[in-house]
Amino acid sequence: MASPLALDVYVAPYLPIQSFLPSWDANRQATWPASSVSLLSGEKEAVLIDALITNAEAANVVAWIREKKKTLTAVYITHGHGDHFFGLNTILAAFPEAKAVALPEVMPGIEAQVGPDQMAFWGGVFPDQIPERPRLPEAMQDGVITLEGRELRPIIVGQSDTFPSTVVHVPDLDAVVGGDVAYNGVHCWLAETDRDKRQGWLVSLDLIAALKPKVVVAGHKDPSTRDDDATSILDATRAYIRDFDANVDECGSPREIFDKMMQRYGDRGNPFSLWAAAEGVSQQLRH
Repeated sequence: MASPLALDVYVAPYLPIQSFLPSWDANRQATWPASSVSLLSGEKEAVLIDALITNAEAANVVAWIREKKKTLTAVYITHGHGDHFFGLNTILAAFPEAKAVALPEVMPGIEAQVGPDQMAFWGGVFPDQIPERPRLPEAMQDGVITLEGRELRPIIVGQSDTFPSTVVHVPDLDAVVGGDVAYNGVHCWLAETDRDKRQGWLVSLDLIAALKPKVVVAGHKDPSTRDDDATSILDATRAYIRDFDANVDECGSPREIFDKMMQRYGDRGNPFSLWAAAEGVSQQLRH
């Protein structure tokens, strides 16, 4: 008989960063959003979902996993953003028996993140904090991860804050580990989206809802939030995207978009993400 599964979530705090936006208020510290990894474990073995970004964050994840006294067999990467897999160097060095994997469709985005231009960007944002040569996951040969007889099911949902994105469905726990498709208490990273992509993101949220999970773990979540109300988290992410679109239509400048969104979502963490989105959308409209 297969052993029951457990889900544990580690949340790394907001990180001070070097701002890459000259228009950002120099009197305010730019930050990277608080980020999570999820550990799915059985009686003896465990699988990690995503790997964070800095060497220090990944070292904290290693210590956290070791406290669980499980054998880490795999690390699954949900999508091609470096802040979800640069921690692999540290984690795989600590757990050499583990294998890092991702769906084949996600691999081109992951590989693009380690090109010279992108690595120059990441190194500027996180100087001396990330690997010079990040380790990459391998493309999965099948679409299921088995953990002590239980299935973890990576699912391509399409658009989130990047394309393509995946989530991990854990039927035994009525849970979805959502990568960057759902956000929880943090401003959504909309800087790489246009209106069509944001509409695609809404479709991705509907695909998660169709799985009828009770739990959704957001890849970016405020440390004070919980993961026990999937409907609330999905609905809140939908509302944020729709309100952002409405404000793009109504407002004439990045500052107006930012201020209008902050009036409603000022309690969300990482306003730097919102400023990046407001500025990015305004640049699109000018071209």
